[in-house]
Amino acid sequence: MFRIGKHRLILAVCFISAVLVSFCLRPLFSNLLLSGINPFTAVFEAVGGEFGAFIFFHRNAADLKRIKAENDVLRAKLNTAGEIALENKRLRDLLDIKNKSEWNTVAAAVTGRRPDNWSSIVLINKGSSSGIRPGCIVVNRLGLVGRVAETSAAFSKVILANDHNFSISAFVQRSRLEGLVTGTLGRNLLMKYLPPAADIRENDVIVSSGLTELSPKGLLIGTVVKTGTEFSGLGKYALISPAADLEGIEEVLVIKQ
Repeated sequence: MFRIGKHRLILAVCFISAVLVSFCLRPLFSNLLLSGINPFTAVFEAVGGEFGAFIFFHRNAADLKRIKAENDVLRAKLNTAGEIALENKRLRDLLDIKNKSEWNTVAAAVTGRRPDNWSSIVLINKGSSSGIRPGCIVVNRLGLVGRVAETSAAFSKVILANDHNFSISAFVQRSRLEGLVTGTLGRNLLMKYLPPAADIRENDVIVSSGLTELSPKGLLIGTVVKTGTEFSGLGKYALISPAADLEGIEEVLVIKQ
């Protein structure tokens, strides 16, 4: 009887001890468990953050690419609209000249240019079927452009005013001094055969004198930018900046006098 009671007492003490130990060690096990889990949690959080950043970056990159493409399209449309507006203005200016002048003219577009440094020649899309013939003077809204050299039924070859084969009689608008204007293959034209005491100076306006059938009088040629004495010492010369932009010609009028 005493032994049974003693065993029960021992079992009771062991049970109570186990409960107390379990209660005391629970925080320790919890901390150990959490400390083991935390590194994995940190890794997953880091990976998740990097993946989110990767998705965000590529989404933004795609948006930026799309916006850039849309911007390029808008710029192209604006540029096209600007070119159309400029072309319309040039054509209106040519039409205005055509309507106000007493000359019989034909409007034409430049379709080609000779790609060399030894001549200044362009091709226009009007020819003999439009009444154009060699020798006809070519102008644009700014002034003298050149002269027709050859024609076919639908096209004409035009020698520009700065070509070394081009020449036209001209005079100084202020002093009425006459001379001959020729091309130089450079940006400027040359007025020569001027007397030593010629009344010509910078900023003088040079116009055509109209001494030939196909060259009307009063066409604006350009402005004097420099004067000097010829090497022979027997006369003067003048360099003239052409009124027309001979490098950027797009539309012209051919005078059919």
